[in-house]
Amino acid sequence: MKSWRLLPLRVDEPFYSMAIDEAILRLKAGGKSPNTLRFWRWQPSTVSLGYFQSVDREVDLEVAKKRGVAVVRRITGGGAVFHDQDGELTYSVVCGQNDVPRDIEKSFEAICEGLIRGFKRLGLDACFSPLNDISVGGKKISGSAQTRKWRCVLQHGTILIDPDIRLMFELLRVSPEKITDKFISSAYERVTSIKRELGEKPSFEEVKEAMRLGFEESFGVSFEEGELSSEEISLAKELIEKYASYEWLMKR
Repeated sequence: MKSWRLLPLRVDEPFYSMAIDEAILRLKAGGKSPNTLRFWRWQPSTVSLGYFQSVDREVDLEVAKKRGVAVVRRITGGGAVFHDQDGELTYSVVCGQNDVPRDIEKSFEAICEGLIRGFKRLGLDACFSPLNDISVGGKKISGSAQTRKWRCVLQHGTILIDPDIRLMFELLRVSPEKITDKFISSAYERVTSIKRELGEKPSFEEVKEAMRLGFEESFGVSFEEGELSSEEISLAKELIEKYASYEWLMKR
C-alpha cells in the first residue's frame, strides 16, 4: 500500500495558506515533497478569488474591509469563494499527475470521492456534482478548484460545516437590492452544511478524521502524519510576498 503524508490541522492567515499549497506543489514537482493531504482553517475569514477572476467584478472590497474579511487570489481556477473561519474546513491534495485520471472532470471526481466517503462517515449521503462540487440532497456542501503544473496536481476546496450565508452574499458582488430575506432563503435552498444536515456541529477534528479515512479508502493509501519540511516552510515564506501583494490581487 502506498503511503502519503498527512499534515496536522492548521489555522493560518490566508496568504500563508496559499503559499504553503504552492510550495508543496513546486517541491513535489522537484521530487522533494511527497503526495500530501492537508486540512486547514482561515484566520481571518477570507474571500479567495480564482486565478482568472477580476477583483472588482467579484468582491465588494469596502464590505470586506468593514467586516474584517481578507481577500486573496488563488493559483487555481474556479470562482470566488467565501471561507468562514468558524464555519468551514478547507482541504488540499498535492499529488503527481499520474496519481489521478488525466481527464479534468474525472480527476475532480477521483479526488472528491475521498470527501464523499468522509461525508458518508459523518452520516451524510453525499454525491459528486460535475464539474467540481459535492452535494447532499441536491444542495452544495463542498466545492473544489484545481491546477496542474510541472506534471503535478493541486486541488483544494471547501467543506461546509456551518458558514454564514448572509455574510457571503454581502461580500460577493450581488446587487444590494437582491440581498433580501427572499434571496437568502433561495440561496439557502441551494447550499447546505454539515450542521444543517445533522442538526449539530461536529468539531473540526472530527470532520478532518472522517475525511482522512475517506481518502484512505478512495485512494487505497495509508497516511503517515508529518510536518512541513524546512524547505517547504522556507519557500512558503518567500511566496507570501506574492500572495500578499497588491499586484497579485489586482492581476485581473
